[in-house]
Amino acid sequence: MPNTKSAAKRARQAEKRRLRNRVYRSAARTYIKKAERLMAAGDLEAAARAIGDAISTLDRAAIKGIIHKNNAARRKSRLMKKFNRLVKARLEAAQA
Repeated sequence: MPNTKSAAKRARQAEKRRLRNRVYRSAARTYIKKAERLMAAGDLEAAARAIGDAISTLDRAAIKGIIHKNNAARRKSRLMKKFNRLVKARLEAAQA
């Protein structure tokens, strides 16, 4: 329990902020999972759209300060790396 009025106010503010930020963080995770699921299923066109949504959501979260900008960059990089690997494998299979 907070000992002072100011500490109590900061606790209330932190809780409000946590609940507000949870929406963006959860949405980013959901879009990432959706994109990875589509890539695993082999649906590249739908995966590309889902990746666009995921990147947009991650950028929005980074701009709002919900996640660090490097955290967003790392997640986007990993997602694109998986996608590009899948596209490359698809092209090599088509050529063979």
